[in-house]
Amino acid sequence: MSRRAGILEFAVLGLLRESPMHGYELRKRLNTSLGVFRAFSYGTLYPCLKTLLANGWLIEETAAASEDALTATPLAGRRAKIVYRLTAEGKEHFEELLSQTGPDAYEDEHFAARFAFFGQTSRDVRMRVLEGRRSRLEERLEKMRASLARTRERLDDYTLELQRHGMESVEREVRWLNELIESERAGRDLKGPGQGEPTRDTTEGAPGVLPRTGDTPGPDTPGDTTT
Repeated sequence: MSRRAGILEFAVLGLLRESPMHGYELRKRLNTSLGVFRAFSYGTLYPCLKTLLANGWLIEETAAASEDALTATPLAGRRAKIVYRLTAEGKEHFEELLSQTGPDAYEDEHFAARFAFFGQTSRDVRMRVLEGRRSRLEERLEKMRASLARTRERLDDYTLELQRHGMESVEREVRWLNELIESERAGRDLKGPGQGEPTRDTTEGAPGVLPRTGDTPGPDTPGDTTT
């Protein structure tokens, strides 16, 4: 399994742990809630769902059947939507993934997905992931500074400015991580809407999430909105 596919499976399991969804709703949540998945198509999502179904981590249900059970009235002529629901085995597998704190947990793209589900992650695991991410970025920053010192005299002003911009972005994220780690050590949780302060943006533009590279928008597939 590629790293990208593994991240997508993790995110799908996490979203379905919150509530069952049909394919269109799931893709929309991946696009809007997790910026790292903002540019991908149904051609990427459905093979992922097929794999999760084969592993027994998801099951398919017919949304119309659920509605009929509640209303006791058949919805004649309405095309049934397929709803994906997490199984007990799927929930157990997702919790196992949440507990992992190895290098993949704080690499650029995977960290964004992991951070999006920090509300479901234990404090000690959050700390290890945040500290691992900070350590990785501090190493990156040291290399960037060393490289700039060696090549400064050979760079034109625009290339030099671009390298400075990259360093500033990493420095900003390190400061953000320091704040988060301090809060975790003090036993403070980030609050959500209606709890005293706004939720931090964990997708595109957030200090802790590096910009995506190489993504190109995938066309929506007509007719897939009913699955």
